[in-house]
Amino acid sequence: MLKRKLLRGFILMLSLSMILTACGPQRDTGETEEASTNGEVPAKPEELTLWAWEDTKSAFQNIGDKYTEETGIKVNVVAAENADISLDAPAGRGPDLFYETHDRIGDAYLQGLAAEIEITDEQLKGYQESAIEAFTVDGKLLGIPSSVETIGLFYNKELVPEAPQTIEEINEIAEQLTNTDQDEFGFLNITSDLYPTFPFLTAAGGYVFGKSEQGGYDTSDIGLSSDEVVEGAEIIQSWHENGYIPESLTYDVMNGLFRKGKVGAIISGPWGIPDFEEGLGDKLAIAPLPTYKGKQLESFLGVKGLAVSEYSENKYWSTDFALFMTNTANSELLFEDTRRIPAREGVSIESELYQGIQEQLQYANPTPNIPEMAQIWEPMGDALVFIGDGEDPKEVLKEAEATIKEQNSLHGGEN
Repeated sequence: MLKRKLLRGFILMLSLSMILTACGPQRDTGETEEASTNGEVPAKPEELTLWAWEDTKSAFQNIGDKYTEETGIKVNVVAAENADISLDAPAGRGPDLFYETHDRIGDAYLQGLAAEIEITDEQLKGYQESAIEAFTVDGKLLGIPSSVETIGLFYNKELVPEAPQTIEEINEIAEQLTNTDQDEFGFLNITSDLYPTFPFLTAAGGYVFGKSEQGGYDTSDIGLSSDEVVEGAEIIQSWHENGYIPESLTYDVMNGLFRKGKVGAIISGPWGIPDFEEGLGDKLAIAPLPTYKGKQLESFLGVKGLAVSEYSENKYWSTDFALFMTNTANSELLFEDTRRIPAREGVSIESELYQGIQEQLQYANPTPNIPEMAQIWEPMGDALVFIGDGEDPKEVLKEAEATIKEQNSLHGGEN
């Protein structure tokens, strides 16, 4: 997921962006590395270094060893924090590639850390179009997608035999199964977090940023206080008014109750499958999100992938390795090891639990990958708390939108 905790340090990074960009390497504005060698493939380096996350290090190293067998290039996979790249890369201690989420890639490029990737349309074949879109900023491809994720409706078949198809059915389940005296609930969602509530907020329409004439995001056009979003906010507010969702619900509490079989359905993502499967066994099922007035709820799409460092002296071979790691065969291996859904078309996942998430991916749009998105989360999180407390949704959302515009203006994001 693109999960909220991955964005915690984002605002601080924004304040440093201009300084770091000034200190960054000089980007080539003309010929690519390959073209500079008169069309010849650059000489192979002895080794490449990839910065990964701790939970992906082993799986990535296995693929790296396969690449070494094929090319003779040693691959070193290091568990490291991407926040350190801004200091380590200029000092020559950074990686050739780094594992990154798509919603942070735009800022990494502005800081001079992520290089534009030059590959052909033929090489892009097989990747999900939305995943490529997620790693594209201002027409520049800044990463090779590896995996995709979104949220879905997780339900306990013992309590909810069939997946609810509409929001109305969810409300009926909540009405029938909720018994707060016994800590039993029909439906739970973390209503203080924009990520899992966004599909419900925008059930009747609405958006975060509008689109510019050039096809990018228009950061002056924020759609989070529209009448359509207010209608969605009133749905969320009704859950609290009717006692379906308790105040100050946390992920730990919600997940624990669901795991113990005390909740009919929750909103979660593929990262929760192993834990819920351990707790519920065959009772666990996952479906795409429901509909509202005949329209499928749309969710945020999160994409993870491989970025090439602007400081790398081996951009050609770094890109080659990124393509190798994310080809069809290796994407299947990575799913087996990491349980992350491949960003490639035509990769079959036999696990029935992941099929509900894959169905919802059809209705998932990339979380905006521009730095201004960092200013959205906290004001909207606060607004959702006030809405849950019973305050007027229209007024609360207007205030949140004003705060967002002010913060983006301070950071130079206002058009």
